This record gives sequence, structure tokens and C-alpha cells, in this order.
Amino acid sequence: MKDASNGSGLAPLMTAWDVEHQIHLIVGANPLAAARCTKSLEAGAKPIIIAPETADMHFTLSEHIHNGSAQWVRREFQDDDLTTLGREEVDRVVDTVFVTVGGNNPSASHISKLCRRLRIPVNVSDAPELCSFTLLSTYTDGPLHIGITTSGRGCKLASRLRREIAAFLPANLGSAIDRLGAVRRKLWEEDNAAGLGERAPEGDDDDTAGQSHTFNTLVTEGDVAAAKTRRMRWLSQICEYWPLRKLVSITDADIDAILKAYSSGRDASQDVDGVNGVSKKGKIVLAGSGPGHPDLLTRATYNAIQSADIILADKLVPAPVLDLIPRRTEVHIARKFPGNADQAQEEFLQMGLAALKKGQQVLRLKQGDPYLYGRGAEEFEFFRGEGHIPVVLPGITSAMSASLFADIPATHRGVSDQVLVCTGTGRKGAAPNPPAYVPTQTVVFLMALHRLSALIESLTAYSTEESTRSRALWPKETPCAIVERASCPDQRVIRSTLEHVCMAFEAAGSRPPGLLVVGASCHVLHNPNGQKWVIEEGFHGLDELHGEVDTVLAPQE
Repeated sequence: MKDASNGSGLAPLMTAWDVEHQIHLIVGANPLAAARCTKSLEAGAKPIIIAPETADMHFTLSEHIHNGSAQWVRREFQDDDLTTLGREEVDRVVDTVFVTVGGNNPSASHISKLCRRLRIPVNVSDAPELCSFTLLSTYTDGPLHIGITTSGRGCKLASRLRREIAAFLPANLGSAIDRLGAVRRKLWEEDNAAGLGERAPEGDDDDTAGQSHTFNTLVTEGDVAAAKTRRMRWLSQICEYWPLRKLVSITDADIDAILKAYSSGRDASQDVDGVNGVSKKGKIVLAGSGPGHPDLLTRATYNAIQSADIILADKLVPAPVLDLIPRRTEVHIARKFPGNADQAQEEFLQMGLAALKKGQQVLRLKQGDPYLYGRGAEEFEFFRGEGHIPVVLPGITSAMSASLFADIPATHRGVSDQVLVCTGTGRKGAAPNPPAYVPTQTVVFLMALHRLSALIESLTAYSTEESTRSRALWPKETPCAIVERASCPDQRVIRSTLEHVCMAFEAAGSRPPGLLVVGASCHVLHNPNGQKWVIEEGFHGLDELHGEVDTVLAPQE
């Protein structure tokens, strides 16, 4: 893949490689090397780590080396590594090289030149000009693989775009692709056996091929050639035109019925519901947007979104909720960042007050619930003092719902009989006093992941400032879980213990917003069973509650 970031303006040639059994050389032992090693193993390749004995080996790499899935050559890189460590069938030349020590390292440029001379694909971290290919940020669902690249200019943005795209895809799309692919192959085999077809279905060989210009051409009685593949063309048009949510729920029986009726030409119309909001003037509403999924909004908050003249939203209000805002509505996102929270809060108060003086309806949209670490009471006091009494609408707080979506019961008979909700960040960023250990208590820490290591340390050990040591410390084997982007399609749950959760979080990286749940209830329904941690990706439980559309627009010949 040619890197478009070299200034040529050319688009990269994006491909999907089959790398099973290939040898991938990874130079370095840092966290990036660990990520490259994991990617190679997931693709079926055999990674070889080149790093000296004195290197600070990342713990994930150590695990792979210990279990034999990766090999460690305990020395600095040597030129002949490229031509001696590979497979016999390719004359010992390695298949791919990842240099993770950074482009500023003197060896990076040297290794890149050697690889290019030998035509070995090479990737050098933080040095697009030294790369012959870059890795994509990928989303995988069975046979479906979606890759995003920013040509080396914005890896974090590529990850965000991948998650945004994945969020719009229905659950079980990979299974639907398998099902439709099997039916497509079956139709081709039947038509071929009957002498109606002479080659594989169009498009099976190359995903880049678009539809031909005759795809929607009317098939007449005299068009013998087109009639031969009529069933195949009908199935292709179903794949092209049916809503994805309908396709993922289709069964083999549905497909058989559709193919039997393919020549009926039936049409069906779909109703589109409109929303007519009624603007209310001179009102201020404080509303909670819930943990993430737009279906978890209250009806009152949804109506407030539709009728507001101006919306002042927290920066953590999820994009699917913001997507519900009509285009006509003025929207502002809080410019809160570390060290600027108070200034951003004051800016929003003044913007809201200015809009109220114009007689507008203002919605202050907050993540979760306005009164749970949301400064809701402070804003209520401010606007009441200015002569505008706010209407306060509750929101489902992640303090309770996040653990629910992670299959963690906040209370459970014989395990946990009380729940404590804490903040991990006090006023002015100070660390609050840690709670004492109570065996039957579930504790939820909000706004704590940015200082996770310090929080865990405070729970499991006394600080030097504690004059008395009467507080009961939390055992390091206490179950815990990190829940991020709760209820969203890219929800992630990290199940672990206080002893290993920091390492797990370091390995997985941050996906805000998130929280920490601590207590025995974390392992009631899901127990890692001896593993240091388990990471679970994705959530589509709420999407499954949506009824399927009974009538769809039938594809036409």
C-alpha cells in the first residue's frame, strides 16, 4: 500500500492480505510492538520480536512469548535477519517488517531502505515517509471487514471514524453475509448445472467491482441471455436495495419465498414519520441525556430536544443523541477540558441567560442525570436567581445503567446489599478520600479512569498522609470492571480484579466516557475463571427490541 501522506496526493491501494503462516518481524518491545504482535497473531501470522535482553519488554509481549505464540530474538536488529528468519518456501526472506522504535531512531531509516530494496513491506511508527504500507483501523463482523486509513495523518481520528461507521451497522450483519453468500453460491450452482450459467456470480472475485450499467435494465421476454441469470440478478438487487436491518433478519425460508415470487413485481410503500415540534418561548430546561443510546432518553427530554430554540450540550453527550436535534436548532458543545471546566461552565450560563432574555426556549442537555455529578443544582440556583425557574428532567444515570448493560447486578442476594456511587475526581481535580472496604458493597466510581492507577493504589494501600490506619483496605483480588460507552454499539467491558485492572486498561487503551465498578457482584454473572482480565466488545441489545419493517420496497427488474 503506497502511503498517500508522502505529499504525492495519490490514493493508497487498499487491499486485504491473506497472511496466514507468514513471518512478521517486529523490531522493538514497547506497547506498539505488543499491538502489532497481537494483530499479526489475529491474522494467522507468526511474529518474531527483535529486541535486546535488556529491553523493557511489554507485559503483553511477555505473555505471547511465554505461551509460545511469538518468538523473541534477544539482541539488536541485524541486516541478515531479513533474509534468514523467514519461511523456507520463500528462501528465508521475512514477509513483513514492523519497526516500532520510531522514525527518529537511527536504525529505522536503515531498516526501511533494506526492506524496500528486498521488496519487503515495511511499516515504521511515526514516520509515514519510511513506510511502504500503513495499517487500517478495522471493524470485523464474521466475513465483514471494514478498514479506515487517514494516510498516517490521524490514527486516532481513523479509530473514531471506524467506530462511527460501525455504530450505524446493524447487529449480526456478518451472519447475514454468510447466509446470503451461501444462497448466492447455491443459485449459481443450480443454474450452472442446468446449463444457464457459465461462470461464477458477478462480483464474487473482487469486492471493488461496482454494478454494471445494465444492473437495473428491464428484462424482456426475448432477452434470453439476461433471463438465464434472472434469479441471481434478483438476489443481487435485494442485497442492493433492501434496508440492512431487514437483510440481517432474513431467514432461508424468507429467501426461498422471495425467489419464488421474484417475477411478481410487487411494490410496497414505507411510511415516514415526521416530527412537528412546537416551540416554547422563554423557558429553560435542564435535562439528562442518559448513558449513551438515544432510546434511553425520556419522552420529555426528546420533546425538549425537538422544541428547543438553542441547545447547550455537554461534550460527552453521545453523537446519536445529538443526531436527534433538528437542523434548524442552534447547538453549542461545552468547551470543557482539564483546567477550563469552570470557565466553560460560566460561558454556558451566560449563553443560556442571553437566549432567555430574547424569549427563546433553552435546553441545557447534560450527560446522564443532571443532579448526579452534573452541576444541575448549581445551574438551577443560577437561573432561579436571574428570574427563570428551570424545568428539570431526569436522565438514566450511567452509575446504575452501565453496570446493568455490562451484566453486573448492582445488588445480589448473598453478595451485595448496598451500592455506593463515588466520584474519582474531586473539586479542582483533587483526589477524594477513598471509601473503606465493605465486603457486601458495590462501588461505582465516575470520572475516575484518567487517574485509575492512583485510585486503585488508594483503595488497596494506605497513603503517607493517613495518620490513622483504621480504614479497611480493599483486597487486591476484589472483582472489578471498567465499562466504557455504555449502551452504545462500541461499548467495551473490561472484567478483572483490582490487582490486574490497571494493566488491562493500559493494554486496551481508553474509550471515554467510562466508569469503574468494584465489588463481588462484578463476577456474579460473568467470571473470568482464572484469567487476569477479559475484554468484551460491542452492545446491540436495545437494537434487537426494534420491530422489523413489515413492508419494504421490492427491487425491480
